[in-house]
Amino acid sequence: MAEPKPDIDHVEKEHDVENGICHGVSTHPQSLADSDDIKGVDFTVDEADLPTGYFHSLPFLGSMLAIGVSFACGVGGFAFAAPILSYINADIGPDPNLTWVALTYTLTTGVCLILVGRLSDLFGRRWFMIGGACLGTLGTIVCATAQNIPALIAGETLVGLGASAQISFAFTLNEIIPFKYRILANGYVYVWGLIASGLAPLISYAFVFKTSVGWRGVYYLLIAMNATALICWFFFYHPPTFSMKHSRQTKIQFIKHFDYVGTFLVTLGLLLFFMGLSWGGQLHPWKSAYVIATIVVGAILLIAFGLYEAFMPLREALLPTHVTKHRDFMFAITIWSLGSAIYYAFAIIWPTMLVTLYGGAHSSDPMWPGYAALALNGGISFGEVIGAVVTKKRIHNIIQATLFIGSALLAATASCTPDTPTRAIVLMFLGSMFIGWLEVVSSTYSSLIVKDQRELGTAIGFAGSFRSTLSTICSTVYTVILSNRLTANIASMMPPALIEAGLPSSSIGDFITALTGGNTTALDLVPGVSPTIITAGSNAYQVASAASYRTVFYSTIAFSGIGIIFSIFLPNIDHLLTSEVSTTLHSGKADEATVPKRQEEKE
Repeated sequence: MAEPKPDIDHVEKEHDVENGICHGVSTHPQSLADSDDIKGVDFTVDEADLPTGYFHSLPFLGSMLAIGVSFACGVGGFAFAAPILSYINADIGPDPNLTWVALTYTLTTGVCLILVGRLSDLFGRRWFMIGGACLGTLGTIVCATAQNIPALIAGETLVGLGASAQISFAFTLNEIIPFKYRILANGYVYVWGLIASGLAPLISYAFVFKTSVGWRGVYYLLIAMNATALICWFFFYHPPTFSMKHSRQTKIQFIKHFDYVGTFLVTLGLLLFFMGLSWGGQLHPWKSAYVIATIVVGAILLIAFGLYEAFMPLREALLPTHVTKHRDFMFAITIWSLGSAIYYAFAIIWPTMLVTLYGGAHSSDPMWPGYAALALNGGISFGEVIGAVVTKKRIHNIIQATLFIGSALLAATASCTPDTPTRAIVLMFLGSMFIGWLEVVSSTYSSLIVKDQRELGTAIGFAGSFRSTLSTICSTVYTVILSNRLTANIASMMPPALIEAGLPSSSIGDFITALTGGNTTALDLVPGVSPTIITAGSNAYQVASAASYRTVFYSTIAFSGIGIIFSIFLPNIDHLLTSEVSTTLHSGKADEATVPKRQEEKE
């Protein structure tokens, strides 16, 4: 039996593969234990050979519904909570660990995505998806009933664990769709994202200000969505089982030889690395031993993981080295990750910018920040859907164009001041729209370029963890820049304005503390304060904040510049847009034997 060779010498199938990419197989001999019995049976079949009505069957339609609703649950677990954290804190807090409500989501998904992808490749996907829906349901119940912030953090941890399976549509969906329709199919999933992410600020603010249940309403909604997804996964989603994938071996054999050392190294490494980045500037100063030690130890463990996977003779490596040696794949997922980083960073920064710079002028309408926040969330989701509909071919050129235009528009947001809310909203929407377009095409490109589609979960699971890691790094860089610049600008801009307005110099420290902390009672008690001084101080604070946000937008150029350089080297993969389907579904145990299979023995 032969195996697709990881990185070179693969057979070019049906096409003139000018860039060395194909989904064919190699004649390079390897031992059975290291090749096809690990990857399992190749279920690839041409669309024309599928049973009549396959794409209208209940298993297929029910699975599509499960994938869409689950994606909405996965992204909604973060997107619904992020805009209203301050209101949640006011209700069941205050708690200095509030930021962990959002950070735990990124932490858990980043760690678990690589595990879900690899394990579901080996053992079959069905029960991992069902398990993700169960965890999501349980997590949202915990959040909905939380009486304090630690309980909410615990619930969000479960939500994040479940989301690692729920947002894995890049392999659960793409493998059951013909290659040529993958972009359009991904657009279908992003329609669900438009609801759960694009409209998330509006929905969240509506629950807070328009209903009696308040912020808990977002979790009641997520409970219903998770339960729906769970039902669909259980009754309709029947991909190839373990026995269908590996007819010659048992689960015990796979469990016995699994890469436990690599799993330990990457799990602990990512946890420590993420925790160090999350602690810095929040719970502990950046120069703190807690922060430095966790980041350094986490980084060392991740390096050790890479070396272990590369040099140890592993039968079931958690991350086969040929995945990371595939240059074009690594370029593609880096670009995909940079697009994601923009969303996760600005999902935190953009709402605070709206309130700080423009909230005062719209204080009479508590829903205004929710509407304005749609510029980011709605722009991303709108771009994802539109990009899926209009992109047909030459995906690499679309990636290059959308990355450049989106990056330029977001950088241009640096030109905004406290007097230009409309310009800020328009630029954020347009920039986010192109980044959303980039998201759908780069994620599809990453799935198409995987040489052996039997390892799609492994490759995309690694891409998801890589994406979360890079997103966390970028988010940390942006928030640190904002914090540092805000401290410096307030110190240099506010005192002169306050003194000129008539505030005694001895009262400046108390005034700044009260104003930046939002404590209006303390502000009125500052010695020598007057309405005129408060107005002057508020204006100076807005100017200092605008200068600080300007620096953040400029900093995006560094990350987007790396992506633009990488995009230049992406090859044209139009020849991969074929009618082949990687994996076919069946309707249950009685139907397992009817699933179309390729011949195991390849010449």
